[in-house]
Amino acid sequence: MPWTREDMAARAALELQDGFYVNLGIGIPTLVANFVPSDIEVVLQSENGMLGIGPFPYDDEVDPDLVNAGKQTITALPTSSFFSSADSFAMIRGGHIDLAILGAMEVAGNGDLANWTVPGKMIKGMGGAMDLVAGVKRVVVVMNHADKAGNPKIVEQCSLPLTGTAVVDAIVSDYGRFILDRGERCLRVQELAAGIDLEMVRAQTGIAVAAD
Repeated sequence: MPWTREDMAARAALELQDGFYVNLGIGIPTLVANFVPSDIEVVLQSENGMLGIGPFPYDDEVDPDLVNAGKQTITALPTSSFFSSADSFAMIRGGHIDLAILGAMEVAGNGDLANWTVPGKMIKGMGGAMDLVAGVKRVVVVMNHADKAGNPKIVEQCSLPLTGTAVVDAIVSDYGRFILDRGERCLRVQELAAGIDLEMVRAQTGIAVAAD
C-alpha cells in the first residue's frame, strides 16, 4: 500500500548525511525532524531565523513563541541559535545549506519545480522556496505521487508558476523513492512502497519511468 505521510518523512530522513545543514519545507517535510537517524548529527535551519531545530513538541512542551517558517510550534536544542531573517537568507543564498527537503505541486521531467502558488487562489506569500532551490546544494521533493483528482504531479512540463528551473534531484512520494534523471527526462526507481509495482507508478507518472 502507498506510504503514509510519516512513512514518506522517515524515508526522506535517509537523505540526511552526517554534518549536513538542512532546510525543511512546510507540510510533510517538517515531519522529517522526527526521524533524524540517531547515529548522525544534522543541523536543521529555518528561514525565519533559527539554526538547530528539534522534533515537534509534546503538548506539555509547546512554546507559542518558538515556531518554524510554517508557523508550527517546534522545540529548540541546547545548541540552537536565533538570528534575523536577513542572516538566515544570507546562509541560503550563500550556498551554506547542503540540502532542502520541500513539498511540491508539480515537478517536471527536467527538474523544474512548482510549489508556491496556484493561480486564482489566495496565498500569504511565496516564502523562501525560490531562494532555497537557487542556493542549496541538493533538493529532494516529498509529495503524493498524484493530486486529489488522480492527476500525475510528475509531469513533462509544469503548468503552474515555477519556483525554480532544473533544481529537483530526487523525489520521495507515497509510491516510493525516485531519482529524477534530468538529462533523460525520466524517473528512475530506487525503492517502491510495499504493494506498489512499476506499472502502478507508470500509470500515475507523466514522464517515462525506468527501473534501475
